Amino acid sequence: MQEKLFAKNLLDFSQTIAKELFESVTYPWEALENLSDFILELGSKLPEDKYEKIGDDIWVAKTASIAPTAYLRGPLIICDNAEVRHCAYIRGTSIVGENCVVGNSTELKGSILFNCVQAPHYNYIGDSILGYKSHTGAGVITSNLKSDKSLVTVMVEGDRLDTNRKKFGAIVGDNTEVGCNSVLNPGTVLGRNTNVYPLSMVRGYVPENSIYKKLGEVCEKIDR
Repeated sequence: MQEKLFAKNLLDFSQTIAKELFESVTYPWEALENLSDFILELGSKLPEDKYEKIGDDIWVAKTASIAPTAYLRGPLIICDNAEVRHCAYIRGTSIVGENCVVGNSTELKGSILFNCVQAPHYNYIGDSILGYKSHTGAGVITSNLKSDKSLVTVMVEGDRLDTNRKKFGAIVGDNTEVGCNSVLNPGTVLGRNTNVYPLSMVRGYVPENSIYKKLGEVCEKIDR
């Protein structure tokens, strides 16, 4: 068992409406397996004075802001004070947490954004989980399918951990920053409080409190 990859060591469950879902799994990507059913069940229970059902299996908080040019497909929950901007494309089976930003031309599919996540410019977030207060710079891509279509594994300290998923992008830990135009390859896991340099190509596990530089160099953060 790779405890570094346990959901509880990467994500603050209190910062998502899907807390109950994460409390039932060991590794965070396991939460994606039953995400559609979870959204449908939770959505049907959301209070009508706070959420409006605006389409087939789409629940949007009345305090959320949705651009008229955004495309939404269910099952989908968009929480309080979230902002979905111009030409965002949400393809369904997703949760957008409180105070999140899904920005201009960002595509979201099969993913969970914890509260206060920002994916504001030209991002692709597929089959991924972004932790509390994480941020993806302009053009960041979570690649969710291997070129040979085989099942995704996570590399950690020289070992391969099977996810048993054909489509799985990335887990981005709480308070992590991903620099502009970086690509997170299938099975990438970024620990809490980590910074990824712009133009990086990342794969495998990156420890918490790290800086990931181009060409795969990882160094520990130094408090100043």
